[in-house]
Amino acid sequence: MTDGGRGPWGDPSRWQGRSLQGRRRRGPAGGLGAVGCMLLGLVLFVGLITTLATWVAAALLGVLAPSAAPSTVTAVAVIVVVVLAILAGIRVFVAAVRPLTEIARATERLADGEPGVRVRPRGPRPVRGLAASFNTMAERLDRSRDDRRAMLADVTHELRTPITVVQGGLEAMLDGVHPYDEDHVAPLLAETVVMGRLLDDLRTLSLADAGALTLHREPADLPAIAREAAQSQGAIAAAKGVELVLTGDGRLVASVDPVRVREVVTNLVANALRHTPSGGRVEIDVRADVSEARITVRDTGEGIAAHDLPHVFDRFKRGADTGGSGLGLAIVRDLTEAHGGTVAAESDGVPGRGATFRVTLPLRD
Repeated sequence: MTDGGRGPWGDPSRWQGRSLQGRRRRGPAGGLGAVGCMLLGLVLFVGLITTLATWVAAALLGVLAPSAAPSTVTAVAVIVVVVLAILAGIRVFVAAVRPLTEIARATERLADGEPGVRVRPRGPRPVRGLAASFNTMAERLDRSRDDRRAMLADVTHELRTPITVVQGGLEAMLDGVHPYDEDHVAPLLAETVVMGRLLDDLRTLSLADAGALTLHREPADLPAIAREAAQSQGAIAAAKGVELVLTGDGRLVASVDPVRVREVVTNLVANALRHTPSGGRVEIDVRADVSEARITVRDTGEGIAAHDLPHVFDRFKRGADTGGSGLGLAIVRDLTEAHGGTVAAESDGVPGRGATFRVTLPLRD
């Protein structure tokens, strides 16, 4: 069940924050240590080769005393070792520099907007790590670019219908096909309300994505917020013949933004009502669980198919006949995570057994 584009349902796809960040913090230090060892080894290697070459050259030129000069065999052996060492050093240097050159060229292609840019991790371990990090960055940029294009296409699609309705209605009235009366103006006003709601939802999502969503936290009674959300959807529930009930603790205070939490509950209840037929039931349960507060919305509607369940929080994912902006559950996810909480959906896909959406919020900051 979702409020969310083309499929029936509306996905959180977030990075495993703490452990991944820990690995990232350790990664650069380890890389710098390896690079430092390589530089130290290179300095020692160059110093040794320079010493040997100077010794052999001095012996051949007669600078050294006869007792200190190496034999001819020793001198030839040293020269061979020096030449082989130089060749080996050149090979190692080229092996290290070539991948860096490839990464530099790939970076230029990525900066020019070319999609699908990747490099093959090879060379010393720090260079392989750099290549792997580059590939991860490029993959994220490609994904971000695809998401942005998909969202632009979805927004265009969502706005096209109300704009077409408003334009057609106004042209009909200007052409004298329809009179200027309430029966013909009211539907046009309703379509502008749809567009306004869509733009508000998009603004909320964009603020959440940019990390600029401001929360005005204060001690708030969560059951009272849930009661207000239920009352706002009461007329819709009554018109559909759906029982709307509130259960759980009588009072539960948490430090939250009451306006945003009310929006979360309202979206979940509205979503449940859209997918629950007449005679069904929608339950809002609010209760404490150790140091967390759990807000659960259950319904007896059509349920969520197994292949749609992982995508219920995707933007613009909704059934073709459910209505809504297709952003409700995405907003639920972003607002919940902005509070430091989590949201999950459960359903076995059996009609009549419905779906369960569970929001978990910390009781304190």
